[in-house]
Amino acid sequence: MPLTIQLATSDEQIRSCYAVMAELRPHVSADEFVIRVRRQHDLAGYELAYVADQDVKAVAGFRISENLAWGKFLYVDDLVAKSDERSKGYGGTLFDWLVEYARKENCDQFHLDSGVHRFAAHRFYLTKRMAIESHHFGLKLKG
Repeated sequence: MPLTIQLATSDEQIRSCYAVMAELRPHVSADEFVIRVRRQHDLAGYELAYVADQDVKAVAGFRISENLAWGKFLYVDDLVAKSDERSKGYGGTLFDWLVEYARKENCDQFHLDSGVHRFAAHRFYLTKRMAIESHHFGLKLKG
């Protein structure tokens, strides 16, 4: 079966992305995954793209928005390749697809945040010519 990249639009497609996304977001249960993806879509235009041949190899959650700092931008909330499929090009293929998607949507910029401990991801982003532009600060208000 040939490699495809598509947006997950049906509940079945969204569910098929869960096992891979859970490697990055283990705190999100399988039961709440589809509900949260749908809610994020309704609230902020969140989309879920995935690379698959016979099964899902890599997943990205993203949204297009606009602000004063960046103009119109594509922001990647989540990007993960299946752990036993890493370094096979699936993540890079999905990353390149996201950049092209941003261009087609006439975005001015492309952004993502990455946890400070994710050194392999940082190497990957740097090879994709991304620049480290800021520190992200957060404050947990619940839990």
